[in-house]
Amino acid sequence: MIAKGIFMDKLASKKLCADQECLYAISLARAEDDYNAPDCRFINVRKGQLIYVYSKLVQERGSAEFWAGSVYAEQYEDQMGTVGYFPRNLVTEQHIYQEANETVSTKAIDFFCE
Repeated sequence: MIAKGIFMDKLASKKLCADQECLYAISLARAEDDYNAPDCRFINVRKGQLIYVYSKLVQERGSAEFWAGSVYAEQYEDQMGTVGYFPRNLVTEQHIYQEANETVSTKAIDFFCE
């Protein structure tokens, strides 16, 4: 079986994480509005939904600020566990689990769409 997909443009060259693999949640945030994902790099978010934040892209000149996370809410079970990007200004952090002190280079796989 051959995997088919497309590499998308990078949103940033670096991201801030709690660990080098960006496996551990940095914080829990609540969506202040709905967001419809423009492509597979992003996640759909509904107002009031909780999101586990795993990384924060380092904003580059002229670009929007995006975070990566996974939604958590029973009424949106189809997206639980799916990690994708969303605009930082969409959410309010509710609880910080740990500081995002690790600067990690983004990889091509971070921006791959199937």
